[in-house]
Amino acid sequence: MNGQPDRPDIEAEDSDDKDTKTESADEETNVEAVIAALQQKAEENWDRYLRAAAEAENVRKRATRDVEHARRFALENFSKELLGVKDSLEMGLAAADSADAESLLAGSEATLKLLSTALERFGVEEVDPEGEPFNPELHEAMTVQPSDDVEPGSVMTVIQKGYLLNGRLLRPARVIVAAERAEAPADE
Repeated sequence: MNGQPDRPDIEAEDSDDKDTKTESADEETNVEAVIAALQQKAEENWDRYLRAAAEAENVRKRATRDVEHARRFALENFSKELLGVKDSLEMGLAAADSADAESLLAGSEATLKLLSTALERFGVEEVDPEGEPFNPELHEAMTVQPSDDVEPGSVMTVIQKGYLLNGRLLRPARVIVAAERAEAPADE
């Protein structure tokens, strides 16, 4: 056309190379931005992990300390209640030299009532099964005796009372259980 050879292909190739280089640089910048964002996110997650692990360790230590404290001082209120019983017993012993039998008996009964009240306040119940049917979950049979007065299989005598703590057996009542009286053989 104007005497110069047309070289549209070369100009197009140069233009394509420039576009490719620009696109490559843009992609590289985008990749670097994504990497930077991911590194930032990883650092945030690591920081959260460290904080969560520290919090979990603090909770574990606090729980251990609370359990130890509860174990150490669990009987504090119960012990305070028993101090009154101890004081009463000490006063009775101090008065034993100058007191008569009736006042000592009255003091002992008052001390026993004080102890029973303290035990009841903390959920300790007495098991006194005299006359009741024998229950192996609450009673320990020491022996069996024949009896005409008590129904067979029932508790005839309580040797030692039992106790429950909030419905759970602390100590079974030790008892003598009634058995049927063996009939004497008839003389033939």
